[in-house]
Amino acid sequence: MYEHRYAKIIATLGPASSDKATIRELATAGANIFRLNFSHGSHADHQLRMDTIREVEAELGRPLAVLADLQGPKLRIGMLAPGHFDLQENQEITFSLDGTGTEISSIPLPHPEIFNAAKPGVILLVDDGKMRFDVLSADAGRITARTVIGGRLLPRKGVSVIGATLPMSALTPKDRADLKIALDIGADWIALSFVQRPEDIDELRELVGTSVRIMAKIEKPSALDCLDSIVEKSDAIMVARGDLGVEMPPEVVPRMQRRILRTCRRYGKPVVVATQMLESMITAATPTRAEASDVATAIYAGADAVMLSAETASGHYPVQAVAMMANIVSDVESDDDFWSGLESGRDAGRSDVSDVICAALRQAAKALQPAAIVAYTTTGNTGFRAAAERPRAPILCLAPSIEVARRLCLAWGLRPRVAGAMNAMTDVVQLASRIVVEERLGAAGQIMALTAGQPFGIAGTTNVLRIERILA
Repeated sequence: MYEHRYAKIIATLGPASSDKATIRELATAGANIFRLNFSHGSHADHQLRMDTIREVEAELGRPLAVLADLQGPKLRIGMLAPGHFDLQENQEITFSLDGTGTEISSIPLPHPEIFNAAKPGVILLVDDGKMRFDVLSADAGRITARTVIGGRLLPRKGVSVIGATLPMSALTPKDRADLKIALDIGADWIALSFVQRPEDIDELRELVGTSVRIMAKIEKPSALDCLDSIVEKSDAIMVARGDLGVEMPPEVVPRMQRRILRTCRRYGKPVVVATQMLESMITAATPTRAEASDVATAIYAGADAVMLSAETASGHYPVQAVAMMANIVSDVESDDDFWSGLESGRDAGRSDVSDVICAALRQAAKALQPAAIVAYTTTGNTGFRAAAERPRAPILCLAPSIEVARRLCLAWGLRPRVAGAMNAMTDVVQLASRIVVEERLGAAGQIMALTAGQPFGIAGTTNVLRIERILA
């Protein structure tokens, strides 16, 4: 039978992977979602990549999702007149809103929101955490700080604020312009960077409505203080370990990753683990054993998807990186311990009719071992609910449109296909039987479990569970 992988793979496109042949190879090797990183590249670049993805999608005959990743706010040191300052441990310096940059008592930091939030005890990290400053005092235009980790302070280096929630929007003017382009070219998911609070999701939701799904990137410690609310308001979550690892001690990040995954499982929301998963494959054809273990750990913990960044965007071995990640995923999913771990991680607290039906699907899969589970979904919500139950059977998710099918590419275990409008359960059985046989998920006479909502075509009415034999 055809091998079915449950966890999905996101591949970031860039200079190393923008031509049609490579994108097709990435999809064939196992990529389900392609990430367009709006921190890099022009709008024309992203339009061209989108056009190419859609060409490959049509040739392969299966949906491919596109994730548009917004840059988010970037806080940076201003220009320094001497070009740099060499700072020593315990040296006292002053950041100024309108600093001249001529001396360490007037270092420009042109971000008023930092001064509004700073107070004694707050920490400023500069240049990805290479330098650290403890705030001693602050007012509306000046911050006096003590150098804890010194070094060479250079202009335009990034600044992270630890111990305070900044009073600023997660959407910059650049993000708003990029968002318009992402929507115009047909992105399926929007990733919102540097989310601090649930209101950030509300702000984006007002702009996009229900036209796309929203993925919140957890990369600020302040987001962990209101994690449940952020997860509840989002359609999916990304554990963005790069920036998160800058703003908290490295030894804490694995525990926070597990906490985020558990929270997403509890709410039934898809969760992506990202950043430096196979980093060495940027320049090497094989990963380190530690990297392979990192990917496997995320899969064992129940991640819906794992993501490749520079490995596929600018690395020397983009296709090999996707293939390696797919092999690691497949190996984990062949382990019985993986499935027993998923069972113990379930949350039985969701209890509306649709959730009960999807929980029953999981029970049916466990008891009957069907060749496939089939879900007909109008909006995609039934598909996501079925995926949250983690049944041990491929989930063929039939959607009325390509737009809904593409959004479902992110969810664990789902194999989305466009079915058009269905009018009766017999239509679902006939179409599902044909697809299951064609894609070698099962053979005529085997069992499949089906769910849908009646009356058909009305969102939120999942209320039917049927067990059928696959038709010849």
